[in-house]
Amino acid sequence: MFRKSKKSSLLATCESFSLIAEDVEIVGNVIFSAGMRIDGRLRGEVLGRAGDATQSSLLVLTDKGHIEGKVCCHDALINGTVVGDIDVENRLELQSEARVSGSIRYRSLQVDVGAVIDGRMIKVDPHAVNVLVMEHEVTARTIKRVLA
Repeated sequence: MFRKSKKSSLLATCESFSLIAEDVEIVGNVIFSAGMRIDGRLRGEVLGRAGDATQSSLLVLTDKGHIEGKVCCHDALINGTVVGDIDVENRLELQSEARVSGSIRYRSLQVDVGAVIDGRMIKVDPHAVNVLVMEHEVTARTIKRVLA
């Protein structure tokens, strides 16, 4: 009756990770493919590139990690602090130490006991075209033009 369901791990879906270590602070935008693990602090946007059928962007923010800025990616596992909006195309996991101040857009959501959310939560229609990916690609192009 009270059988514990098996959790599918987002971590198993990613083969490689880039790392922002605990003693690193970055001011500026970060654009990544595949996996990104953040143990440090980041002030700026965190943008995961749209992937293909075999690999998509996965952000892992550990309990030591802190982001001030917008987050946009395919999947995210958050256990740290985010001050800014989160747009996740597919699955978002907020673990027990997660602290989010900002709007959250997601398709699938898991929230563990202890996670704190201060903002709006918007469920995206699972049958909708990849709206978040299209918005992200526009943002990424805009960033490239500004940097060029």
